[in-house]
Amino acid sequence: MQIVMFSKHLGPLSVPEAGKVMKKLGFQGMDLTVRPGGHVLPEQVKTALPEAVRQLKDLGLAVPMITTGLTGTEGQHAEEIMETAASLGIRNLKLGYWPYRTFGQLHGALDSARQAMDGLEALARRHDVRACIHSHSGNYLSAEAAVVYLLLKDRDPHHVGAYLDPGHMTLEGFAGGWKQGIDLLQSYLAMVAVKTFGFFPETDAQTGETRWRDKLVPLKEGIVRWREVWACLKQLGWDGVVTFHSEYQGGHSWKDLTMEELIAQTREDLAYMRPLLQEAGYTV
Repeated sequence: MQIVMFSKHLGPLSVPEAGKVMKKLGFQGMDLTVRPGGHVLPEQVKTALPEAVRQLKDLGLAVPMITTGLTGTEGQHAEEIMETAASLGIRNLKLGYWPYRTFGQLHGALDSARQAMDGLEALARRHDVRACIHSHSGNYLSAEAAVVYLLLKDRDPHHVGAYLDPGHMTLEGFAGGWKQGIDLLQSYLAMVAVKTFGFFPETDAQTGETRWRDKLVPLKEGIVRWREVWACLKQLGWDGVVTFHSEYQGGHSWKDLTMEELIAQTREDLAYMRPLLQEAGYTV
């Protein structure tokens, strides 16, 4: 198992600066953003990604995965990204998101996403990498594990995969849907994201009714039942890349932390999670 940190949450820092923070925290590598606004811009991937990997290697950090915005093979530098990643030994690529915008249009959106996956799978096969769909709650096609399965079904799990996010999966299936989702996608398990949520009441200004809003919270305080998650994954024999998402800035976090506070909270999250992984039988 490799435990890495998502570089998005150290976005203001350069790759070497972010790497130094991650190394000090105890991570083994970086989940590097290769997308518009990321640490590596897609149009610069041929030169910038090798340089970033070199800088991180000098710090003793691996790059076992990258996070892209790819939702197709046209106009997004998909060929350059996959080719460059492959040349650096990076097999796992997180894809971007297909939106679910309009009720009643799900079947059409699925057909379009399947066509996009046809091209992405073919390109991934050409370069021997794996294009992975991230389970993300809300108005995305990947909100439901069953829909992710429909997009992956009958494809080669060596070249496409499921990027499980138990936090988002628990939002969509709190009572037990998250567990069925892991079970359903077991043949495609690639990476696992670490984050969790809490629910906070808000009063609707127009109706006076209480509404519950989800926000990111520290790992030990959220809704994800991590002991059960790791036990399920261990039972399936999964032992891949785990990437920590420290989404503790902005309005979707329970608190808007400073960079120093975010780093401190990440340290607490990692200290909380390591014993749970060991309890499940993982060596970390």
